[in-house]
Amino acid sequence: MSKGYNERIRIRMESYDTEILDQSSSAIVDAAKRTGCRVYGPIPLPTKIERYTVLRSPHVNKKSRDQFEIRTHKRLIELEDANAKTQTALVKLELPAGVEIKIKA
Repeated sequence: MSKGYNERIRIRMESYDTEILDQSSSAIVDAAKRTGCRVYGPIPLPTKIERYTVLRSPHVNKKSRDQFEIRTHKRLIELEDANAKTQTALVKLELPAGVEIKIKA
């Protein structure tokens, strides 16, 4: 790695539960700050809302329906000047189930 080059890692997280998402993002930020890299985020991204309408009864009462929605919350964390210690610290993190993480280096 040359001197003028900044190693940048982008971490995008998705979850249905905001509390678990915020806990895991704070764990990632703490681990990254301990290794000495600059942290930008967590940046909240727009929430994806999927709505479904279902008939309550298949044969009668056509007007009687239930509506459900699934909200997918997203966060973005950017790490600058990341080194090998940062990458090993991120790999060793124990994050809760229900959080999908995509890492771009």
